[in-house]
Amino acid sequence: MYEAIDALQGLLRDPVVQSSLVPFLAGLAAAALLFQVRLEGLAAIAGFLAAVALIGNFAFEPLSATRKIVIVGTAAAALGAMADFAFKPTRFGGSLFGLIFGIAALWVFGTVLRQKLPVEAVLIGAGVVALTAWLVAASVALQHDSARAGVNGLMLGLGAGVSAVFGASALIGQYGMALGAACGGFIVLLWILGPRVGAGHALTLTTSVLAALLAAGAVLLAQLHPLAVVLLAFVPLAARLPLSRAPLWMQPVLAGVYTAVPAAGACVVAWLAARGWNW
Repeated sequence: MYEAIDALQGLLRDPVVQSSLVPFLAGLAAAALLFQVRLEGLAAIAGFLAAVALIGNFAFEPLSATRKIVIVGTAAAALGAMADFAFKPTRFGGSLFGLIFGIAALWVFGTVLRQKLPVEAVLIGAGVVALTAWLVAASVALQHDSARAGVNGLMLGLGAGVSAVFGASALIGQYGMALGAACGGFIVLLWILGPRVGAGHALTLTTSVLAALLAAGAVLLAQLHPLAVVLLAFVPLAARLPLSRAPLWMQPVLAGVYTAVPAAGACVVAWLAARGWNW
């Protein structure tokens, strides 16, 4: 029995298990359990937080930038769930959320920005706000299309995670891949239950905020090339490409092919930059 426990503990300490298998299962379980109350979109934060717990970064002291990312991502999930129940969607809702979390991003990276020269800090801060605002607004617009929203979160997470690993940040890489894996669990439930599964703000706001902060963090806290982040910003646009009236089971596959192009491009740029490629 003790050998089985030791084997399980060893398995849960495996970075691959922490950033893929467990978040996927947690996302699928959360989506299935919360489906009856129309909060299956919380699958993304459930899988993400499962990875954070296994990695052992649930703490507030010292309040580092990566821990602030966890806090803001959790707040985005809570606000998204409340928005799904309390607010009627408007065409300006995504832009408003983008502005709110763009400002929150300045708090997340405030310590880093204060170490820069004033002009440099303003330019970097503006870039972080613009990235966050864009990803949030573009992703929230997909909230009524579960296939596109789920795949958008999947590729944003995987793209940010793999790129961060190439950019020399294992922790941010694990976080990003966990986010993508959790969205994979949501997509599996969509395949099982069909169009009754809804993404809503709970999924789209969580995935976009976390992906933006993780990508920005990989640039500011590690060595990810900014061009990789620019390519990653095209994922929500690729998710909007026509699906040619494909059956529901095929829609995530087609959307995955579309969104994999900019996500893979971001990973390639990160890989080449890590090997000294001159841009």
